[in-house]
Amino acid sequence: MPDRLRISSNSPFESVVGFSRAIRVGNLVFVAGTVGRGADGSIVEGVYEQTRQTIENIRVALEQAGATLRDVVRTRMYITNMGAWEEAARAHQEAFGEVRPTSSLVEVSRLVTPEMLVELEADAVIG
Repeated sequence: MPDRLRISSNSPFESVVGFSRAIRVGNLVFVAGTVGRGADGSIVEGVYEQTRQTIENIRVALEQAGATLRDVVRTRMYITNMGAWEEAARAHQEAFGEVRPTSSLVEVSRLVTPEMLVELEADAVIG
């Protein structure tokens, strides 16, 4: 089995659930479900803002794994209110622009805590 580089975000859920923010195996990076938790630990407000913060958190994890947003080939977006899909999509488009990874956008009934409105996963290929 190839070596795994595990990336931690110090999320309070990592030890409870038993997961890593991201894992790099070879030239592949997989970023786990990520939410819009700001530097102070609180969830930012609003779908657009949460999506932007979530992508920033993903960017940081990718960077720690030796990747960038330009290396992302797939995202999965989970949103609690499909009526706000355009806000999430706008933040996604602004972050990924011409990269245009494959993407899914799915409405879910809820996320781990009520203030969480958006969660994203990302897969990247380096090189």
